[in-house]
Amino acid sequence: MAYHKASPAPRPRIPLSLWLVSTLACPGTLHSQNLWDSYAASPGGGHYSPLTQITPANVAELELVWEHRSGDFRPAREGASGSRFGDKDGPRPQSALQVTPIVVNDTVYYCTPFNRVFALDAASGRERWAYDPAVDTDPIALTNCRGVSSWQDPQPQGKACDHRIFTGTLDGRLIALDGATGKPCADFGEGGQLDLREGLGEHVRNEYGITSPPAILGNLVITGAMVLDNRRTDSPGGVVRAFDVHSGKLAWSWDPLPPGAEPELQDTGQRYQKGTTNVWSIISVDPERNLVFVPTGNSSPDYYGGLRGSLDKGLDYYSSSVVALDGASGKVSWHFQAVHHDIWDYDTPSQPSLYEAIQDGKTVPALAQPTKMGHLFLLNRETGEPLFPVEERPVARGDIPGEYYAPTQPFPTLPAPLVAETIAPDTAWGITPWEESACRDKIAAARWQGIFTPPSLQGTIAYPFQGGGNNWGSPAIDPQRKIIVLRTSHLAGIIHMIPRQECDRHPTAHPQKGTPFCVTPDILLSPWGLPCTAPPWNTLDAIDLTSGQKMWSVPLGTTRDMAPFPFWFFKGTPGMGGPAVTGSGLVFVAGSGDHYFRAFSTISGEELWRTRMPTGSAATPMTYRAADGRQIVVIAAGSHWASESGAADHLLAYALPGHMTPTDRPQE
Repeated sequence: MAYHKASPAPRPRIPLSLWLVSTLACPGTLHSQNLWDSYAASPGGGHYSPLTQITPANVAELELVWEHRSGDFRPAREGASGSRFGDKDGPRPQSALQVTPIVVNDTVYYCTPFNRVFALDAASGRERWAYDPAVDTDPIALTNCRGVSSWQDPQPQGKACDHRIFTGTLDGRLIALDGATGKPCADFGEGGQLDLREGLGEHVRNEYGITSPPAILGNLVITGAMVLDNRRTDSPGGVVRAFDVHSGKLAWSWDPLPPGAEPELQDTGQRYQKGTTNVWSIISVDPERNLVFVPTGNSSPDYYGGLRGSLDKGLDYYSSSVVALDGASGKVSWHFQAVHHDIWDYDTPSQPSLYEAIQDGKTVPALAQPTKMGHLFLLNRETGEPLFPVEERPVARGDIPGEYYAPTQPFPTLPAPLVAETIAPDTAWGITPWEESACRDKIAAARWQGIFTPPSLQGTIAYPFQGGGNNWGSPAIDPQRKIIVLRTSHLAGIIHMIPRQECDRHPTAHPQKGTPFCVTPDILLSPWGLPCTAPPWNTLDAIDLTSGQKMWSVPLGTTRDMAPFPFWFFKGTPGMGGPAVTGSGLVFVAGSGDHYFRAFSTISGEELWRTRMPTGSAATPMTYRAADGRQIVVIAAGSHWASESGAADHLLAYALPGHMTPTDRPQE
């Protein structure tokens, strides 16, 4: 594959005195603490950097200093047959570039949608090595890799693989690479890799893969996997496994079955239950407490749960939850369920993010868990108990034959929901009276009795839709200011359950094989393809973690790259990705429908800077200090699989004007 790199142009050097002021202005910015060596900067999440060289006063001076292009992207493929995703000859989405790089030892590491791994010089973007796991991506519906992980031997011996980069693949492998050379670590598994399909039993190969970076806890590498939605009841199980970082030997596994249940084994070689909730998103760890926090999806398939068992003992027991596992054994320490018997695809999408809360003048180890409903649950991470009251409130019941329903759902009292939980014909929106009328008719014809209205044959409005609320890119937490920042979607969906005998007449329906119904989960759109809910459809939100009160909310993005001129004035356009925050009080975020990368004030939400990218971004940014002293901010711009911008492969790095050589740095 071809790639292109740009070296930074020569710049005047920053005077040493100014550099000292900008980098040492607050604690935590010394060299030993300035790296972004995990997916979200910390093993416990947060997307926070203490760096202060880039400030609200000078952020407007940022300029592009290097760019790397892997060549790894593909266009969408149209098809006349097959269901929406996953059929060999059916429609196939374009690739998605959702990666957040990491930086270790002055090297940037990132993966592409085709699972190639690149190592770049952190200051210049020059390529040091590349590794290709040779994944056949043609039959894979959603090509995506959100990041890689790093493990370093605390007592390096100067040998190969003292530093290991771990990466998962779309075809279900876990690979260990030498951080210095990119060569597979021969002592890990078989020639540097493990086949995670072992123990799953018979399954469709393109329905199982790893899209999120594994977690590192001591000498363990821990991973779940993505299971393609809505295909069948006997989808591969969602087992979470921990392996020794040196040998690849299995240390423990967590099969998400209700307490006391044993897996129903159907195939030769199967060890784990099929159809269980999976952990496709990012796992967090707390090394001090030896805890592993996993965000779970819902059991297969998403929109029909009549075959999952029962509310108290069924396959839903750990679904749509955050689960704390003991790092030594994989046994459950506690779990908090955000959705009971999830039949909306409201799985827990975001990394459980750790922070220190203040309650009654005392410090409490806490965890923030955003959800697709726009509900933010703040929990004690040692016990799982909510820091603010959570109420079980009655919700609507459904009428699908064979289905059962949870009578109540958990609602946080604080923070308040980030998405307004109401929709009605008189809230319909359209750019013209005709469109507004069409949306009003759609809403009136569908079922809506508040959030958690069950899917129906009539058609049920899901608000927010199955993409959120909040999704995998959020949140970012400023630990000094006790502020959490999230990107929030404000779109409605509509879910139609279709009897099995009628599914042939709906070629785009998700099959849900093994159930009496296929399903069409769509976004609620007007005849012209615009949302039926009023803008903004995308916001950036900040909440005070101590009080639970919202501080500010601003629309994110414009229609600049979604509509012809002069229709560029709508604010808050659909997007994906999340924010990163810095010690100087900045929020960096892309994640909108336009091609801009932006910086906001953490305190006020004021937009302070924006720059045009070659295309849209569906990734979360990161920042680090390079060996030459500059603070560099990096964002991947390659669009989302559903974006009309088209797939691309840009990794973009920004810094303030000026350049320092390593000899200009102060002695530490």
